[in-house]
Amino acid sequence: MQFDVAVIGAGVTGALTARELSRYSLKVALLEKCSDVAMGATRANSAIVHAGFDAANGTLKAKFNVEGTALMPSVCEELNVPYKNIGSLVVAYSEKEVETLDILYHRGYKNGVPDMKVLNRRELKELEPGISDSALAALWAPTAGIVCPYELTIAACNNAAVNGTQVLRECEVKSIADDGEYFTLETTKGEIRAKYIVNAAGVHSDDVARMIGDDSFNIIPRKGEYYLLDKCESEKLSHILFKCPSEMGKGILLTPTVDGNVLAGPTSVDIDDKDDVDTTQEGLAMVSANACKAIPSISLRSAITSFSGIRAHTDREENDFIIGPSEKNGRFINAAGIESPGLSSAPAIGKYLADLVAKLTGAEKKQDFDPVRPAPVRFREMDTEQRKALIEKDKRYGRIICRCETVTEGEILDAIHSPVGAVDMDGVKRRTRAGMGRCQSGFCGSKVVEILARELGKDINEITKFGGKSCIVYERTK
Repeated sequence: MQFDVAVIGAGVTGALTARELSRYSLKVALLEKCSDVAMGATRANSAIVHAGFDAANGTLKAKFNVEGTALMPSVCEELNVPYKNIGSLVVAYSEKEVETLDILYHRGYKNGVPDMKVLNRRELKELEPGISDSALAALWAPTAGIVCPYELTIAACNNAAVNGTQVLRECEVKSIADDGEYFTLETTKGEIRAKYIVNAAGVHSDDVARMIGDDSFNIIPRKGEYYLLDKCESEKLSHILFKCPSEMGKGILLTPTVDGNVLAGPTSVDIDDKDDVDTTQEGLAMVSANACKAIPSISLRSAITSFSGIRAHTDREENDFIIGPSEKNGRFINAAGIESPGLSSAPAIGKYLADLVAKLTGAEKKQDFDPVRPAPVRFREMDTEQRKALIEKDKRYGRIICRCETVTEGEILDAIHSPVGAVDMDGVKRRTRAGMGRCQSGFCGSKVVEILARELGKDINEITKFGGKSCIVYERTK
């Protein structure tokens, strides 16, 4: 398999980079070691499109955050991905924290963040009536928003595939050699040759860089644990609520999600194992202790699940993104250390990297590039007449599989047979929300397994939750 560009890592950065590269007359491959795309940090983060006041002035984080946030609405519109511009509030509970708000405001102003304002207690209460009485002031940033990171990634991968990108899953890169014209990547899918490589491998980006002799950075895995609350809590807040930030991050926050839930978290703990996404009693206790400070009426009893994600924090003193050609090899381009605000920055990073590769290769833009991913059927959002018309065309949309989220068999079939389709239970879950509700697949899980086995032509005991050895059924009893 021979390509002009191989993008390693199908998280949100890699996926949007591959999509932007597919605008050009280039043969592109997107390589992902897991069974599906969006399986790393993209799968488990705060899902916030940050305004851009956190990053230090003059950094790549500041530049790409503001640019990416400005691009996000149009990217989501093209890809038919839900995006909500709800704004964010950094809440101060002491006079010292009020001083921090002024620092953030001036930093954001220099970064180019528009329309910010420091609110007093009365103005804050008017904007967020449920806010704690101990809140003194807040920094209001109206350009902040929320998006579903894995839905954005899946949509970008599908659009890239339609425009010619080859998406290879379960394709782990084991080694890289270079003959001066082509890199040779030894992978679990066989040998792949590419003139250029974009390293978007997340927490493993330092491991990939070392394959070409680039040991200029190390990734420190930083775990964050979350609670996801039921939709009944969503009426208690309207905006993203931050505490004043520290060196370890933005602290425990509360935010609505685009699907109507509430997210509480994350913790921030440096760990050794890059693949350790287990939740801990200590971590979740910390979320519980801090989550309700902003909105006292929020109840952690409404939690329907907990999870954790790993951020790719670098050991470099400047604590910035690492984006650009490696000093060891100009055809190997790093997109490493993409922690917060990585999701917000991803549209701008993808555009920058694609334009850079096009400049290096002399590639021209295609005339037939299609930027639009057709909107998937979302049965739960339809009115009665729309549902009736859809079922008349295909009766499989009339069979509800997931009652919690009102997901139909037709939607699950669409998810399986899309260009980069679901191959396991969590893949269906991320594409359709089947299993995302209160029962967490308790009722719909067995039916999803049956549909996957039938549509993929597999025995039922071959169907997994998330690839590897995560089988749902190990053997038949009769």
